[in-house]
Amino acid sequence: MIDLYTWGTPNGQKASIMLEESGLSYTVHPINITKGEQRTPEYLQINPNGKIPAIVDREVGDGLAVFESGAILIYVAEKSGRLLAPSGPERAQTLCWVFWQVGGLGPMIGQWGHFARAASEKIPYAINRYFEESLRLLGVLDKHLEGREYLTAHYSIADIANYPWVAGGFKFIGSQHPEIPSRFCNLQPWLDRVGQRPTVIAGMSIPNV
Repeated sequence: MIDLYTWGTPNGQKASIMLEESGLSYTVHPINITKGEQRTPEYLQINPNGKIPAIVDREVGDGLAVFESGAILIYVAEKSGRLLAPSGPERAQTLCWVFWQVGGLGPMIGQWGHFARAASEKIPYAINRYFEESLRLLGVLDKHLEGREYLTAHYSIADIANYPWVAGGFKFIGSQHPEIPSRFCNLQPWLDRVGQRPTVIAGMSIPNV
């Protein structure tokens, strides 16, 4: 049994989608980040960085805590034997696109959303910088998907890592700049392909509160 500590953010959705795909039994524990529940002493024992998501694998010792969404994807993939090749070129390419998302696409879209929506002071330089870099990265992904169904030879944790961020990013971009999403002719078919999977639909709805 795995305990999933999460909230309805793209990083949280990555973990819940992967657990749905894995077939492993898990229990959801909502961590309401709008109320600061990620900073309670109890949760900091699971993730000292005070972020979601995190999991605890109750089948390992007294309970093995794994935090950081990319690490969770890899851990669950290896535990279940699904969606990550055990070795070789396909595994390497899959991990490339997971770490690309973790280090680039997620932070850039996240910062753009923060400065454009949440920040009390609207700073044009920051908004434009993160917006332009988000578009550049979406362009990288769009070009890579030309002639491909998935980011690597098969549907994998690379697609799971990127899907919630691209889906959320497209929705936000469309609300601000309706003409832009249509520029990425390969991303929308990929979003539709991944998004219609029952496991992805289920994972995107967690936590249902």
